[in-house]
Amino acid sequence: MNKTDLRQILLSALAKRGDSSSDFDLNPGIRLPEGRTPRQAAVLVAFNESDGSLILTKRSAHLKHHPGQIAFPGGRRDDTDVDLEATALREAHEEIGLVPSNVEVLGCLPTHETVSNYIATPVVALAKGPFVFEPEAGEVEEAFTVPFEHVTNPSNFRIEGRRWQGQKRFYFTVPYGPYYIWGATALILRRFAERIEQ
Repeated sequence: MNKTDLRQILLSALAKRGDSSSDFDLNPGIRLPEGRTPRQAAVLVAFNESDGSLILTKRSAHLKHHPGQIAFPGGRRDDTDVDLEATALREAHEEIGLVPSNVEVLGCLPTHETVSNYIATPVVALAKGPFVFEPEAGEVEEAFTVPFEHVTNPSNFRIEGRRWQGQKRFYFTVPYGPYYIWGATALILRRFAERIEQ
């Protein structure tokens, strides 16, 4: 797939209407604390323009939230961020050394609410390569890529479950090699894969 085809596929998917999602979509019975106020965040869903592969990270094992999990580069919006696209670009630069000038933002997907009390905006982009990942040791254990065909094929996704706070919690997964991609990351990718397939 060439760069022009990749851009057109992504833009076409972004142009389709869709609803916001949440970690509770498969778990409507989960009770959340009253009065919770989710914080704004953004993640960068960046595809390498040279081969279409998706850039993901493995979070450091010692982090308080989601240790060792596979995630998009991203995080909480800072007061200095002009918008959520700026948040995603800043976080990707801080976490894996992806220079904002090497990223072409194409648009945003509907928001996703996480169990850790964030409303995350997925920012879809093309990343110019080649580049060398520089994981920030305090947050990121590893940065890697997954083939476009793997994360955009709905048939590669499964629903699994485990016990969480005394209840059975269900979630999407899309494992790739040694990487167990699940939860919010997998759900956002599953929804995007549906848009691409339409």
